[in-house]
Amino acid sequence: MIRLRAMASEDWPSVERIYAQGIEDGEATFEVATPSWEAFDAGRLSVGRIVAVDESDAVRGWVAASPVSSRPAYRGVVEHSVYIDREVRGRGVGRLLLDAFLAAADSEGIWTIQSSIFPENAASLRLHEAAGFRVVGRRERIAQAQIGPHAGQWRDTILIERRTPSGEA
Repeated sequence: MIRLRAMASEDWPSVERIYAQGIEDGEATFEVATPSWEAFDAGRLSVGRIVAVDESDAVRGWVAASPVSSRPAYRGVVEHSVYIDREVRGRGVGRLLLDAFLAAADSEGIWTIQSSIFPENAASLRLHEAAGFRVVGRRERIAQAQIGPHAGQWRDTILIERRTPSGEA
């Protein structure tokens, strides 16, 4: 049984472990190392920062978002990330986290949620499409992977977005 709760600083070791899995697998991010808790905390919004925990209270996934710009005109535009522990991928944890994140974002007046996903990450693309995201475009050879199974390779990303369903933006 998975339940959701707000992410706390005490969750960082588990959040960082799952983040590191995404880096190691090479299908989630161009990052080469996890940040410190202080850097992670400073770069993410407090709204929608959620963890999924199992019966033993072990963190099994997380979602968080960062502002895309400091300009006031973009105050309702964020970029989000969803990371799931390898042991529970494909079991609906991502959908639970994403749905809760979207509800929190909508309640806070966020009008555009975006992300960049590697085209090879079909599970993430399906998850986001099912949650109402649309493909904006493909950014070809946007960056070169530095580590992992794709090290040295130029990678494409798929830019996706979800606009608020309220029609206010």
